[in-house]
Amino acid sequence: MTVSTRKRVLVTGVGGPAGVAVLRSLLKRADVEVYAGDMDGWASGLYLVDANHRRILEPGLSPTFVAGIRQLCLDDRLDVVISTVDVELPPLAAARDDLAGAVLAAPSVATLNVTLDKWELAQRCAPLLRVPVTRLFNTDGAALNWTFPVIVKPRRGAGSRGVRLVADRAALEAIEPDEGLIIQEHLPGDEFSVDVLAAADGTVVAAVPRTRTRVDSGVSIAGRTVHDEGLESTAAAVAKAIGLRGVANVQLRRDTEGVPALLEVNPRFPGALPLTIAAGVDMPSLALDIALGIDIPTTLDFKDLANVRFLEDVFIDPSEILQSEHAAHQDDPGEE
Repeated sequence: MTVSTRKRVLVTGVGGPAGVAVLRSLLKRADVEVYAGDMDGWASGLYLVDANHRRILEPGLSPTFVAGIRQLCLDDRLDVVISTVDVELPPLAAARDDLAGAVLAAPSVATLNVTLDKWELAQRCAPLLRVPVTRLFNTDGAALNWTFPVIVKPRRGAGSRGVRLVADRAALEAIEPDEGLIIQEHLPGDEFSVDVLAAADGTVVAAVPRTRTRVDSGVSIAGRTVHDEGLESTAAAVAKAIGLRGVANVQLRRDTEGVPALLEVNPRFPGALPLTIAAGVDMPSLALDIALGIDIPTTLDFKDLANVRFLEDVFIDPSEILQSEHAAHQDDPGEE
């Protein structure tokens, strides 16, 4: 009997563009068996892997989510778990040493605590790089002599959910003070997403800026990579400030002087990752190597490349659709 030496990797959140991008990257590797997991049996990425490698998961906010992942690690003898969903990251990171021997390819609890709280992120990075003026939305914060318009947004939360452009003082004072929100200087310049990869020792191996030329529901559907020292060095400084190991997406916008300034950090694989991969930096595969203790290059360059995106169909027999209690409904807003 031949025993497979291929590493077994579970990718979660495969109904979203980030999960699909990670799957497609890892499916190219002959040394990996890829398992796909999602809470919804209609998640498209489930049907990109072999039928016996499809798994229905509990929602990331469920109190039994981690226990379910741990059981899968045991049952499927998984080597690595890769999550692409924001709400899954904190509970998984907290259970990093209790996943039945599987390695979690995700940021640490400390890194997540900083990046998932936009107030804490601004406080951490402001001494090191350009950060928009940021205050908690309390009475003192609202009373600051702001130049309007300003941005009001939740301290926590993914993507552009809850972000408001407030035009003037009257509109700001009409909002009830809430320290679950922050007020932030509005920056007028172009916005960029920078996909960053940091090695196990924290060395930034690659920082790949890309434009968000066309955006649909918070996801970039057209853009291009750009070589820009200011964007790359700023994103690398953010990665070092938050103690990044692995992959994150750093969002920057230029101020009135053209200086790149930090907006936020998504501590996970981004939905527009295929452009970065095609430009020469295969971050999912490299992140897997880091998790497995395999040496990776100390630095990686990328090429100038543009992309446009479109919906793509996966056709399967109806009998193959997995049943799940948590299937998304048509009126659900969905995730980025």
